[in-house]
Amino acid sequence: MKKPFSPVLLILFLTILYFDSFSQTNEKAIGNWSGKLDLPTAKLEIIFKITEDESGKLSTKMDVPMQGAKDLPVTETVVTGDSLYLTVAMIMGKYSGMFTTDTIIEGTWKQSGVTFPLTLKKTITITELKRPQTPKRPFPYNEEEVVYVNKKAGIKLAGTLTFPQNGENLPSVILITGSGAQDRDETIFEHRPFLVIADFLTRNGFAVLRVDDRGVGSSEGKLGEATSEDFAGDVLAGFEFLKTRKEINPSKIGLIGHSEGGLIAPMVATKSKDVAFIVLLAGPGIIGQQILYEQEKLINKAAGMTDDQAQQNKKKQEVIFNIILTETDSAKRTDRLQKTFTNGMYFMMTDEQKKAIDSQIKSVDNVWFKFFLQYDPYPTLVKLRCPVLALNGEKDLQVPSKPNLAAIEKALTEGGNPNFKTMELPGLNHLFQTCETGSINEYAQIEETISPTVLEILRDWIANSGLKN
Repeated sequence: MKKPFSPVLLILFLTILYFDSFSQTNEKAIGNWSGKLDLPTAKLEIIFKITEDESGKLSTKMDVPMQGAKDLPVTETVVTGDSLYLTVAMIMGKYSGMFTTDTIIEGTWKQSGVTFPLTLKKTITITELKRPQTPKRPFPYNEEEVVYVNKKAGIKLAGTLTFPQNGENLPSVILITGSGAQDRDETIFEHRPFLVIADFLTRNGFAVLRVDDRGVGSSEGKLGEATSEDFAGDVLAGFEFLKTRKEINPSKIGLIGHSEGGLIAPMVATKSKDVAFIVLLAGPGIIGQQILYEQEKLINKAAGMTDDQAQQNKKKQEVIFNIILTETDSAKRTDRLQKTFTNGMYFMMTDEQKKAIDSQIKSVDNVWFKFFLQYDPYPTLVKLRCPVLALNGEKDLQVPSKPNLAAIEKALTEGGNPNFKTMELPGLNHLFQTCETGSINEYAQIEETISPTVLEILRDWIANSGLKN
């Protein structure tokens, strides 16, 4: 008599088939997948790198080469049948697609409530950003990780001090980063301009201190609760730290500030008479609110916006700035900003769209932004007595060169500063890269991190003017 088929065997058989199918599906997904979003201003390549661990679990990293983003964590990777689902929580992005062949996935990318078609193609090679100026170890000088304390703020700050081997009585500089959460190299789009500057100056006989912003990297503190004045206190702590180092000449310590760092450096120099010199790289010379109007005008023009559209944008900017500066009730301010940012449509939006708007509001509704809007550099600049070098790129769209350099020169002249120089450098953008338009979209695409001409100007001016006070 024939034995009945065991249900246990049946379950085992089906489980084997299921895992075999699951394994094949995973295998099909593993690899590098590249596609381009067709945006109004450019085609933006997105790359998903899907791997499988020993347990068979899939994980994914995301690159956006044009924006300098690499290895963004993909929080969820799901393969079901012929479908692929990816979630990138940190940028509120989702991809859903279907395998049409083993090497093509047809799908859509959704972010901040907007959906774009995105076809992914399997590829062996992926776009790598070239950064030929980034220094490579081993270095022909000393490199030391340092930690010191801003006693007033009660926080530890961490950075890197580089100095020539066997050096003593060295001239030195502190590098001061621009706005936002910046690491000690001021890393942006895989460019590391502060590392490049530090390497160049150290090879030319200077000690250089570069530091993680408070709340970034190895530094303590909360970035979102600080203003430029607070950051000036962090720089002063670094200044006092350098004065304790046996390698450093305490009378030859200068400051080099980029962007907001160029606003902070004069603050520090007016608080300490021991600052030997300051260099303003794209430093502001006019009030923050006016800088943002000028910035928006130039960026809109570069993007091809009409005069009418640009004027409408400025009107909205004015309303937003007025709310931030005058509305003292937090709940009312948030409500008014939500309505202004969305032209009254906030409560009709999806939760995802609201999150995107709230994120934009958070970037302007804070103590740093309110301080920046109102801060006028003139009263500080006019007090400076140490040597000053102010450099701006002619194609800088973020801190436009002409109005800012003119204001800096006017303040230093009226204050009677005996040793200063201002220079507009042709063909350079806000990062001091050689560029075509100055557009922010170019930053990641340009291989040059910083013009060698700028490095030479820094070295020569500091040696011949900055230290001749």
